[in-house]
Amino acid sequence: MHTPVLLKEVIENLDIKAKGTYIDATFGEGGYSKAIIEERGRVLAIDLDEKQLSGSKIGKIENLKMVQGNFSNIEKIAKENDYFPVDGIVFDLGLSMGQLDNSGRGFSYKKLMEPLDMRIDPNSKLTAFDLIRNATEDELYEIIARNSEELAAREIARTIKYGNHLKRINTVGNLIYAIDKAIGEKSNRVYRKIFQALRIEVNHEFENLKKGLEGAVSILKKDGKIVIVTFHSLEDRIVKNFVRSRGLKFANKKPVISFSGRSFEKSAKLRVITL
Repeated sequence: MHTPVLLKEVIENLDIKAKGTYIDATFGEGGYSKAIIEERGRVLAIDLDEKQLSGSKIGKIENLKMVQGNFSNIEKIAKENDYFPVDGIVFDLGLSMGQLDNSGRGFSYKKLMEPLDMRIDPNSKLTAFDLIRNATEDELYEIIARNSEELAAREIARTIKYGNHLKRINTVGNLIYAIDKAIGEKSNRVYRKIFQALRIEVNHEFENLKKGLEGAVSILKKDGKIVIVTFHSLEDRIVKNFVRSRGLKFANKKPVISFSGRSFEKSAKLRVITL
């Protein structure tokens, strides 16, 4: 099982109570859920990707209930499953290693032959290929600029749309080729940002995060904690704006930073929200 980023820090900040109730809003490969249960907490685990749940190596264990769903509906899911109010909630906004390496949905820019799908829930309709095919150049530019803040967004959008007219950009390799042509070089940094931008749009990630935070606050006990691990500044900004607008507090004035050597975890930040 892959050890999730900042696992020790997440568990410490949740301050697990024996027989307390917790929600792992992004189950993934189950690392946080398993650690909470080992501290004698009870866990409701939610994941949008049903394959993450059905393929879990944790198996059926006591004090764990797994539900397929979108954490934007966390209040409804919690109440339907008698997890209300709760002592703590954890959101990890990154993809799991399994999704990056084995999903076959084009989440990783390294998987050149995979289709441009990028749906976290395989049952949803819109794929990244659909997005590229149907958006105008201006719309694609807005999506890339808004969801990645990439300076070369205009040229990349133009090149993708031109390339799609000549040949369908329907694989990771096709998209990488278009990005290379737009910026005149190979750049893992730019690849990450463009793939991030498309994935965010396909899965409505920012809207879901805002709804998820609202729902989480509504089901939290007065002394409860919401622990959130973000992976880029746009997510972190949404969290900070939410706390400010709702008059909430951060238990940690400065975010906890990951010192992992793994490249995709270097940007991880942990924040703790209290009522």
